[in-house]
Amino acid sequence: MPDLRPMLATAGTHVPRGEEWCHEVKWDGVRALAALDGGAVTLTSRNGNRITPAWPELVTPPAGVRDLVVDGEIIALNERGIPDFRVLAERMHVRNAAAVARLAARIPATYMVFDLLRLDGEDLCGLPLDERRRRLAGLDLARSGWQVPVEYDDGAMLFEATRAQGLEGIVSKRRDSTYRPGERSHHWLKFPHRHRGSFVVGGWRAQVGTSDRLAALLVGEPTAGGLAYRGRVGSGIGPKQSRALAALLSPLARASSPFADEVPRVDAEGTTWVEPVVVVDVDTHGLGYERLRQPSYQGVRTDLSPEDL
Repeated sequence: MPDLRPMLATAGTHVPRGEEWCHEVKWDGVRALAALDGGAVTLTSRNGNRITPAWPELVTPPAGVRDLVVDGEIIALNERGIPDFRVLAERMHVRNAAAVARLAARIPATYMVFDLLRLDGEDLCGLPLDERRRRLAGLDLARSGWQVPVEYDDGAMLFEATRAQGLEGIVSKRRDSTYRPGERSHHWLKFPHRHRGSFVVGGWRAQVGTSDRLAALLVGEPTAGGLAYRGRVGSGIGPKQSRALAALLSPLARASSPFADEVPRVDAEGTTWVEPVVVVDVDTHGLGYERLRQPSYQGVRTDLSPEDL
């Protein structure tokens, strides 16, 4: 597997128009590169971690291909048939082979492949996106659990359609864009619908009358001045999530607050402070506020670190 990191999109302000742009669905999943070398498929996260054991249904090589590297998103559907990161979260941390096999049968994943970086020894990163996608469309991915998502010419239409269907958003890409590994490019623009963000956990609070049943997280945003406190998140943390988070955070306990600013007394009281190394996703009503509005916990992001934020 070459030392590659995925090319990243920049947050856009308006969906671009014109024939020089194409548009794709923005998937709510786990970004991953897949490499086929020597007959074996290796899956790697955006941070360079090997995640192959977690997704056994996605490692069957495409037919007739000896060597390739592709970029895409691993997704799974919720009860409404919508891609949902929370559905994947149950599988991301499991490595026991038998348990992984059971989860794969119950929560099958699909790999949405949207770019081709290498094919049969040829580096394709310097080619225009249109040419990379043309070659990708010519591959036989039917037996691999991989799919090539449709691209669209009308970004405004796709933006409204994905919002109506409850999808995460869209990504707009210049047709002539080359692939720049590890770079965040203005040639790729992302337009999410939901106000979802990733935050760093700085502490947790127990349920009233208990000392070990986690009820809420205290989260912050990395800034130039340190970890800025953004609020307390309790919605979305059920019994199962409570147990998992308590097990994850308990070994990280520390004596003092990791936040650079003062945490309000109503939030700080009874809080167990932790080292600020765990990243979680949070949905919120509205952006740009000092405190998260009606936040809802969505899951732990093992594929992100505080430095990524």
